[in-house]
Amino acid sequence: MIHRTNLLRSIGTLALISAILFGIYALWMRYQVEPVTRDGKVRSDLVPVAPDVSGLVTQVAIADNQSVRKGQVLFVIDPPRYRLALAQADAALADQRAALAQAIREDQRNRAMPDVVAAETIEEGRTKVETLRAGLARAAAARDLARLNLERTAVRAPVDGTVTNVSMQPGIYLAAGKPALALVHGASLRVEGYFEETKLPIIHPGDPASIWLMGVRDEIRGHVESIAGGVEDRERSGGEAQLANVNPAFTWVRLAQRIPVRIAIDKVPAGVRLIPGQTATVEVHPRADGRIVHRSLPW
Repeated sequence: MIHRTNLLRSIGTLALISAILFGIYALWMRYQVEPVTRDGKVRSDLVPVAPDVSGLVTQVAIADNQSVRKGQVLFVIDPPRYRLALAQADAALADQRAALAQAIREDQRNRAMPDVVAAETIEEGRTKVETLRAGLARAAAARDLARLNLERTAVRAPVDGTVTNVSMQPGIYLAAGKPALALVHGASLRVEGYFEETKLPIIHPGDPASIWLMGVRDEIRGHVESIAGGVEDRERSGGEAQLANVNPAFTWVRLAQRIPVRIAIDKVPAGVRLIPGQTATVEVHPRADGRIVHRSLPW
């Protein structure tokens, strides 16, 4: 009876040890071998929206986190000032046209009487006409620029997306070229998974991928679009025309470099919202194409 009890205890101990070893092996395969990473982020192209003209904001047509369409007016900058500038440019253009017309008439009259008018005077008349024609071209360009500036007082969305970080109010002054708000380009939504370099040999563009957002149980489907062409070498510094500055220290524990893998989104479950910056777990499903990948142990 005692021998049977000891045998059962031994079998139970072996079973428990086997289960622990199997669990360790499964975890090692899951997180060290299989192409899966918990270090993923939802990404999107960010378009800074900056006015092309300077002035006071007279109208804000959007609210923070509002969806907008390409060409939709976001805010307006001081149109009366630029209408006056256009009116001045039109007046200057009309003045140049009148002066040119007068110079052309004088030049034609002088050339019609070569026996009476000196050759020097005729030459000066021609030069004056050419100068006024150049001035007319400059005035026309100034008028077109004033018209363009007036059109640019209405700042429009360059792409479809969602405006964010909107804090402006009518009356604030904006400088040309200085970003006033950010526009998240909705069509560029994607997920970037940062995989260890040891897992890259079995990841290829086109491979299907599964994505799980933190706190969301539904699976998002996608596929590998591309793999980053390079990452920064933190062990070396020094730019062009400089000697390489290589870190002389070497640590015994060498962590695998993480390489960004771009995942295109194919299907999003109903009710799931993608927000740039969300944390995601990404699992790539390598396609069976007959290739054999020889993996080396990390030690």
